[in-house]
Amino acid sequence: MKYHFIINPTAGKKDSSKVLIPQIHRAAEALHIARSDLSVQLTEYPAHARLLAQEAVNSAAAKDEEIRLYAAGGDGTFNEVLTGSMHYKKAAVGLLPYGSGNDFIRNFGTMEDFCDIEDQLGGKVKEIDMITTPDGYAAEICSTGLDAKVAYGIPKFRRIPFCGGSIAYQLSIVEVLLGKKAVNLHITIDEKEFDRSCLLVAVCNGSSYGGGFLASPESKLDDGVLDVIVVRRLSLPKIAKILPLYQAGRHFANGQIIPELQDIIEYFPAHRVKIQPVDANQKMIINVDGECSPGSMFSAEIVPLSARVILPGKI
Repeated sequence: MKYHFIINPTAGKKDSSKVLIPQIHRAAEALHIARSDLSVQLTEYPAHARLLAQEAVNSAAAKDEEIRLYAAGGDGTFNEVLTGSMHYKKAAVGLLPYGSGNDFIRNFGTMEDFCDIEDQLGGKVKEIDMITTPDGYAAEICSTGLDAKVAYGIPKFRRIPFCGGSIAYQLSIVEVLLGKKAVNLHITIDEKEFDRSCLLVAVCNGSSYGGGFLASPESKLDDGVLDVIVVRRLSLPKIAKILPLYQAGRHFANGQIIPELQDIIEYFPAHRVKIQPVDANQKMIINVDGECSPGSMFSAEIVPLSARVILPGKI
């Protein structure tokens, strides 16, 4: 068994590598893992984690070895390592949550559970579904609408002096709320087609995104189903009322939208989803596991039990 750590030193508020690397070696020694079976690499640029994962699993595949990869960073780093290793069936990926959002772990446990390196090294492997899209694979949630616009606008505000972190997030929210908030979309869910004037559409494999917004609190990563949440056009006062419920996951219970919100929020189970603006000349912002870009069409399909992840032994 090989153990390969990929650390993103730019994830989160500070470089975690100086603390993590000694902890990794101490945990490996405690479990009597040979130094020759352990390796640690740091990412140097965007998407580097995917390349490092591909190289590591290709090396393991050449020797027909099992390999465990650990992504130390945020959900973006985890996605890169996971998608970079999916093609090798003897690979599994764990997450050390040192990013800003860390939504993936909310499906299973807490930060404390996943930060125990020794427990992670001895963790158990679980197969999960993935979402395939034109922009690659996603493990958690894809979306379009207000939420994607907010995420897409954050980097612009971070370039302003003294506007990092939550300030950039808040400024992006203000900009989106002051602009055009809804878009007319043509939505195809399996064989069903309809038009909606939407605030947002979230296509969920997991439960959480955006640093803790529980868009689909009952989603399971291994049930072979996508959970689609459609929020219709709302006025600013109604957005202010609904947003806290949406963030806390209180809009959904017992397999359905709560009765008092069913006129403005819809839920559809799905295997395939396609979303595009009714106006063919209009663009929308598309979020794929936190990576946002403009586009004229989005499609998603569930790929059952196509990835292997590592869960701490205590979970």
